[in-house]
Amino acid sequence: MMECDPSDTPEDAQSGSNMRKSAQKLIERYYFQLSQGCGNHCDNPECLSSGKITQPLAPNEAAARALHCLKVRARLCTQAVQEDEEMDTVEDILRHPVAGPSGTLGHPVPVPGLGQPCPRQPKSMFLSEEKLDQLMQECSESGNYSTLKQTLWDVFSSSERLGASWPRSGVSKLATPPVSKACDTTSPSLKKMTKEEVRALEGEKDVDSSEAEIPAPVEAVAASSLTMASSVCTVDIDSLRSSYEKLFNMDNSIFEAGLVNALVMLCSNMEMDLKVKPNVAKDVNFLNLYEIVLELPVLGCEAYLENVVPLVCRGIALLPVTSQVALVKSWSHHSAERLKSMLENLQQILSLRVYTGTFTRDHLMNDDETISSCTTVIRIIYYASLLGGVHYTKQPVWDTSELPLLDTDNFSSIEMVGNASRKRYHDHISEEMELSPLDVRVPLIPLDEFYNEPLNETIEMDRDFAYWKMPDHSFSEKTKFSFMSHPFILNPATKAQALYYDNRIRMYSERRMNLFQSMMAGAFQSNPYLKLQVRRDHIVEDALVELEVVVLENPQDLKKQLMVEFDAEQGIDEGGLSKEFFQLIVEEIFNPDYGMFIHCPESHTYWFNPSSYESCAQFTLIGIVLGLAMYNSVILDLHLPSVIYRKLEGKKGVFEDLKEFKQSVWKGLDDLLEYSGDDMEDVFMQPFQINYTDIYGTMITTDLKEGGADIVVSQANKREYVDLYADFLLNKCVEKQFLAFQRGFNLVTSESPLQMMFTPQELEMLICGEKEFDFNELENSTEYDGGFSKETNCVRWFWEAVHSMDLEDKRKLLQFTTGSDRIPVGGLAKLKLIIAKNGPDSDRLPSAHTCFNVLLLPEYSSKEKMNSLLMKAIKECKGFGML
Repeated sequence: MMECDPSDTPEDAQSGSNMRKSAQKLIERYYFQLSQGCGNHCDNPECLSSGKITQPLAPNEAAARALHCLKVRARLCTQAVQEDEEMDTVEDILRHPVAGPSGTLGHPVPVPGLGQPCPRQPKSMFLSEEKLDQLMQECSESGNYSTLKQTLWDVFSSSERLGASWPRSGVSKLATPPVSKACDTTSPSLKKMTKEEVRALEGEKDVDSSEAEIPAPVEAVAASSLTMASSVCTVDIDSLRSSYEKLFNMDNSIFEAGLVNALVMLCSNMEMDLKVKPNVAKDVNFLNLYEIVLELPVLGCEAYLENVVPLVCRGIALLPVTSQVALVKSWSHHSAERLKSMLENLQQILSLRVYTGTFTRDHLMNDDETISSCTTVIRIIYYASLLGGVHYTKQPVWDTSELPLLDTDNFSSIEMVGNASRKRYHDHISEEMELSPLDVRVPLIPLDEFYNEPLNETIEMDRDFAYWKMPDHSFSEKTKFSFMSHPFILNPATKAQALYYDNRIRMYSERRMNLFQSMMAGAFQSNPYLKLQVRRDHIVEDALVELEVVVLENPQDLKKQLMVEFDAEQGIDEGGLSKEFFQLIVEEIFNPDYGMFIHCPESHTYWFNPSSYESCAQFTLIGIVLGLAMYNSVILDLHLPSVIYRKLEGKKGVFEDLKEFKQSVWKGLDDLLEYSGDDMEDVFMQPFQINYTDIYGTMITTDLKEGGADIVVSQANKREYVDLYADFLLNKCVEKQFLAFQRGFNLVTSESPLQMMFTPQELEMLICGEKEFDFNELENSTEYDGGFSKETNCVRWFWEAVHSMDLEDKRKLLQFTTGSDRIPVGGLAKLKLIIAKNGPDSDRLPSAHTCFNVLLLPEYSSKEKMNSLLMKAIKECKGFGML
């Protein structure tokens, strides 16, 4: 083990640190003169301006050569002197020995063999709109832009200088790391401070500034040590954008290459600092740096998009959560167009990386640092879009209501997570900001624009699911990146695939547990499947009775794979019988004769009947049926308003939800809100009451608040009236029925990642399927077997017949071939229909294996014959049998 020299002092360590910083500055200067030149047409062979470097060097080649120049003490061409740097040339480094205990530097020593540097001009330490304007004007008048190029390089390659540029009014222009305790300006410790720190404390006027710096009081510096530097952005964004507009109105070729190289160096250094210095974000304001870089209007250009933006994303992905939250808050003030432009740039990088990468089962997209970091930055844009969007007028509160225990409810004793303890936020940013997609009615960017289709087509969802399930142990090398933790970038079809893996794993787990118990007990155990035997003409009664028995005996059996058997039918359930079972039971449950749901003609949807005589247990069983359908990947023909799916995810219904559910009611209430006359009481004469008619035609009047009959709606209380009215219709009057329904749904889905991954709109699509019947997609994705091909006459006649059908017949065809007339998430292309030859020409009707989406067609001799028998089959056939 290396032992420390007891003679080493803090002054020695500080001096060594200064030496390293100076060496870093020298490497940067060598890199600049190799890649950009000094602009003085010198004769230095290590300078691009000399003409002795025949072609521009690549960034990596220039960096390697810069290190070599430092090693051999090559001649340095420099245009400017930085007054705050104590060692800024090779001569300085070699002539100044390490400081002694007193903290003073020794006398310089002569260094032979070094050439004289080129003449140098003073330069500013940071940029502002005024300084950049003046610099551009001077360069334009002289026709020599070398000073502009040098200044852009010096500022944009240095985190200290760039972080201090374009400060907001009232903010000290030199951003310095906070000190741990207040410094007395008369203390000897000031001798050890850098000049920048002294300026920050004393408010010293910058040598190139025409205005005085704003002093930074000692107490303020001390207080700032208690907060993280990278938690507040102090950049004047308006001034920055104005500067960029003027700068990039010039000929970009003058400075583009140098600016790109400077940004590459800057971002690489910041990324390395964030990786190797865990607490560096407490001392350095990275928000200023990344805000300035990301405001560049040319980030969409090839040079920046390929070289700079990926490095920026890698750095931002390493920022602590508090800094990322600060970026969310800052970006939420951007316009929708600006935010969308940032998203498009990142999506372009993602797509390009996916298309050009060679990803296999052993090398996944998850392991690509550029893809994972871009996805992380897209998450920040996602939350900025939510935060800056249109929120509900009355912030929808989380539903913490619980179903009371009832003696008549057989399910009351079942233990499960209720609304009050439901997990509401599913990542660190969401939790820190207490922000959920459920809070936002219209985000700045539509949610479907965050989907990246190339990524969704390439992703290995089974491996990604395994990474998501991998426990996050502190002793593990590194937590694997999972796209499931960033569900906004996945389209509903990919999410449905992830949910399918989760459900299947639970099914297999239950099956293995059942087998294990059978082996240990040495006796016959329960069926490894959830088996339901029902009669077609009593399907609701049989299903609810059998499900009630299962739940009361062991609710965990609901996690088994469902198998349905129709009484007196020979069909074996490989998926097709389950589809038919759910379709039939949904048709019966929503039948008005049962009185559990009422039909709303205005929106063609069904709603809970608040006057239903059915018990809570019956509504719980309905929720179980819905959960089982989703758990077994069966799409249902449900017609429920969208507010139901928001309520299932834990939010109460609010006034805005009435617009889609009850348009006329919403319009009346909206007119009331818009009315501005002082005679509202006389015009509307509306007390705080609601009148509605139950299913039996009886008029019911209810007070919306205590003493509501004596309170008249006025300008002062109209908002309260509207909110109470909507809350009663959507929440209170059906609270008992909905909570029972929700409990049944959660009995099946409580352990799945459903609520984490799916928005209410996506959940509705998952349960009810797509709405667009594009049979061209189905034709393009169909496979053929048994001797059929796409060019076979019978096949061509079949598709001609299909495209000539009306929508109702197309639904019947889907029902006949797949067991369901619903379109899966992702469109008809996801059905994977197979058309197989079923013998030569005959009078047999077409048949189907609905479990496997296989349509069997004899090779009919004419189009008319095929069309006639096909229509007869899809319209008149019902039931299952053995062929």
